[in-house]
Amino acid sequence: MTSTANKAHKGVATEHKPKPRMSRNTNNENEAKARKGALFLVGAVIAYIIYLIVSGQMSSFIEALREVDMRWVWLAALCYAFYFFFGVIAYAIAVVLDHESPVGIRDLMSVEASGVFFGNLTPMMAGAVPSQILRLTHTGLDAGEASATQFTRFIMFQLGVVLFAAIMLIAKFRFFLESYGDIVILNLVVFGVHFLELVALFVICLCPSFVRTIGNWSINFAERHKWMRNPEHARELVNVQVQEFADAFRRAAQDMPSMLLTLVVTMAQLASLYVIPWFVLRAFGHNADFLACMAAGSMVQMVASAVPLPGGTGGAEGGFALFYGPLFAESAPAGYLVWRIVTFFAPTLLAAPLLGLRSDSGVSIYHRWMRLVGRESGTATVKGGFRFKKTSLSHEKSGTAKKRGKIPGVASVDLKSLNKKHK
Repeated sequence: MTSTANKAHKGVATEHKPKPRMSRNTNNENEAKARKGALFLVGAVIAYIIYLIVSGQMSSFIEALREVDMRWVWLAALCYAFYFFFGVIAYAIAVVLDHESPVGIRDLMSVEASGVFFGNLTPMMAGAVPSQILRLTHTGLDAGEASATQFTRFIMFQLGVVLFAAIMLIAKFRFFLESYGDIVILNLVVFGVHFLELVALFVICLCPSFVRTIGNWSINFAERHKWMRNPEHARELVNVQVQEFADAFRRAAQDMPSMLLTLVVTMAQLASLYVIPWFVLRAFGHNADFLACMAAGSMVQMVASAVPLPGGTGGAEGGFALFYGPLFAESAPAGYLVWRIVTFFAPTLLAAPLLGLRSDSGVSIYHRWMRLVGRESGTATVKGGFRFKKTSLSHEKSGTAKKRGKIPGVASVDLKSLNKKHK
């Protein structure tokens, strides 16, 4: 993601060209899917309560909830807060590469909250990426820059999911085999599906021409047999978005240290999520192997994300019962509810108020960081306005002042002369 330096008149702010935005239809579709997902989840909760009553587990469920140690529940909630925090940091690493990016920290909090909210309320988290791109365009990025930022983040997140699961499977394979027997095959199948998804992403990134050729041939074949209702939309996806996806990845790959740092942050983010069941177990007075709980947590999330229902409904319940049911014993229904509240229901509700957050200081994240570490003291980029530049006397006298590239709609102003006028 880079800002292109265009010609600008000295001392005069140039006009901002209107940046392309994503279609409002995308936003409306996401909101419609979110509403349907919310209604579906309400129905799922009601069905769960009816199941507890019919199966005669309601009394033990209520009794287990009474004995919960809330200190551990709050620690579990803190882990999810770290999950959200690391998500924002991962975006910030991508944004800081553009020194004049208009995106601020509160903007990124809104972007991350959008992924949580729309991802939780749509099947297989399908609404997360479009909603996050839309939120990024609201910060002042054009659609291409927003897509590049989001696609890079998406790839690194998927890589983190697969890498984390691989590490956990290798570290605790014997535990899975001894504790769950043939169920370990399910672990391998789920891991294999996500691994193939990651391979497909890298094929798109590294071989876009090959993907376009195969994609167009498939669309033409389906169109001849009248299997496709909207072939033009599919062609746009193959011929335009595939190339944008590949270009975004290649630009990001030019800065490998930042990509590796993003991967490390993503791994920390996933660890914060996968460790939550261990804290829930402790809340019910049970103890378990810490690393084994993280390994099981990664498997549960992978199973849930593969189910095409809002919130992974069905997959989340099945995965939790499969991997954590024996550890919770009779308190499994109550344990599932607490875990689901901490990792799903509460974050979805709390994310809604954050969707409207906006950064208004105008100073880019890069310049804020440079000031924080003391490597810069007088440069600020004001979103949608001017660029103020402070040049040291020693540099002016020696004639070695470094020229900075201008961006559209931005002019350079000498702070010293500006202060004299005010005096």
